[in-house]
Amino acid sequence: MTAQAEPLESRYPDLRDPRVMVAAPRARRAALAGLWALAERLTKLLRDAREPMIGQIKLAWWRDMMAMLASDPAALPKGEPLLAELQATWAGKGELAALVDAAEAALLADGAPARLDCARVFGAELFRLSGGAEAAGSRWGLVWGAVLQEEESAARDLFAAACDEPALPRAAFAGMRALLMLDRWAGAIAASAGERHWRREGLLLLRIGLIGR
Repeated sequence: MTAQAEPLESRYPDLRDPRVMVAAPRARRAALAGLWALAERLTKLLRDAREPMIGQIKLAWWRDMMAMLASDPAALPKGEPLLAELQATWAGKGELAALVDAAEAALLADGAPARLDCARVFGAELFRLSGGAEAAGSRWGLVWGAVLQEEESAARDLFAAACDEPALPRAAFAGMRALLMLDRWAGAIAASAGERHWRREGLLLLRIGLIGR
């Protein structure tokens, strides 16, 4: 069951959470913060879109911005803090457009199987861009997809799929303990069908952060 009154960013595991970010490689923290800020902006866009066409228009703007970031970062519009943040850490890199494409696929997903697939893909792309394996992001992606749903039945289906998703071994997250924390955190949320247990989740993150399991 989703908690509609909670802020969006509190409803899915975010790498920018200080308990998780501290486990990320120090040299990549600024880039990761920008990446996950982009993921949050795209997520809010999907959540707020009442008409797919309007959502697509907004996503097209972000796709254009990501192309400009890759090819001509100095030409990016001024006054958008997120673009400035990305320019500082992702200039000259073209990978971020893939996340916008994954968000558009999620926007247009029609039916339960498509929602499942698109949620997995968004998680896979975000984890890949964060320095992990694509397969490592599936469970997180399903939880992310669940919190986007307005219908409780659709959210339950995605949480159930996340609960059934096999937990990858710790070796799959070698060198990226922050992503391991996100995966296990997503698994805990899925096991509770989206009901949040903040103290228990905090203890889970503390344990994984300290001993890796």
